Amino acid sequence: MKLFEYQAKDLFAEYGIAVPRGKIIENPSEAGKAVEELGGKCVLKSQVLTGGRGKAGLIQFADSIEQAQAKAKQLFQSGRNVKKILAEEFLEIDKELYLSITIEPVEAKIMIMASSQGGVDIEDLAVSSPEKIVKEKIEGSEIFPFQVRNILFKLGVKDGCFKQCFKIINRLFEVSVKRDVELAEINPLVITKNGAVVAADGKIILDDSASFRQKNFTLTREHFDSDIEFEATQKGFPYIQFDGAIGLMCAGAGLTNTVYDLINYYNGTVANYLEFGGPNYKRGVEAMELTLRNKPKVILIVTFGTIARADVMAESIAEAKEKLKPNIPIITAIRGTGEEKAQEILRSIGLEPLLDTEEAVKRAVELTGRGVK
Repeated sequence: MKLFEYQAKDLFAEYGIAVPRGKIIENPSEAGKAVEELGGKCVLKSQVLTGGRGKAGLIQFADSIEQAQAKAKQLFQSGRNVKKILAEEFLEIDKELYLSITIEPVEAKIMIMASSQGGVDIEDLAVSSPEKIVKEKIEGSEIFPFQVRNILFKLGVKDGCFKQCFKIINRLFEVSVKRDVELAEINPLVITKNGAVVAADGKIILDDSASFRQKNFTLTREHFDSDIEFEATQKGFPYIQFDGAIGLMCAGAGLTNTVYDLINYYNGTVANYLEFGGPNYKRGVEAMELTLRNKPKVILIVTFGTIARADVMAESIAEAKEKLKPNIPIITAIRGTGEEKAQEILRSIGLEPLLDTEEAVKRAVELTGRGVK
């Protein structure tokens, strides 16, 4: 689960990491008061869960009440699902650092990454100048002072900033361990012209498997681009919304990726993806109802059932077709355990059971009116 920047900074402040003074605003009229409270000059930061906000124009600067209100209105009306804006004090920046703590996947160790070049895409820096990224792997869940000093010496941090950065690394490590964090990132970690070290930005990704321990953070409508995505998540369905023509109900990530590729190859487009496997294979009515809400031209159901049996999936689809009475074509390729029975069930409700996934995709694309290669 990703946290919004303001949530990440609230967490940083709770653990003693310095953050800029800020105020959440939910409408343009509040921006004027915020800029006054923050010293007459502020940064307006759209609270969305996407990277590259600056490049996308979702971060703006204002130095008057009128300008703050106008730019806040512009951000709220950007069409990027901006529901909140974080207005922050303007920082006089002397230097920007990069700092993050995550899990190193090969050795399954906590890894600290840092760079003296903050404010840039760390992925690009890793390609162009990998020597500028400092890495320190941590054994267990305790960090030792010499490891923190190693990082700071390599970054070239000196004088009064050394103690502040030393504290921030330790506190960020504490956040990561105690809050079940997959990624904790400060980019940039700013050294101001008066020598203060401040987390100017913040990114936190929590481990979903540990959500039962982190009950003070829950998914809300603001985390999603559409009502359907939010409702699907509440019901336990992995769901991704697109703007194409084929409503896809699929089981398994590998099979789904193959179907995506085939749809693209045959010039088709996807309206939505809904995970119909796992614990959801008996929930055909709910799955099809969510898929239909996105108004696709055709529904394509592709599964390979082993533990999630093909015949049970077919029964679930039959129930959904009977209750919802969709007025668009349904194409099925349901294979796996009990597929002979599944074919009988599908034929009984007027659906043709296909055995070839590629053929099923081609038919679905043709029904949308798109040309097939």
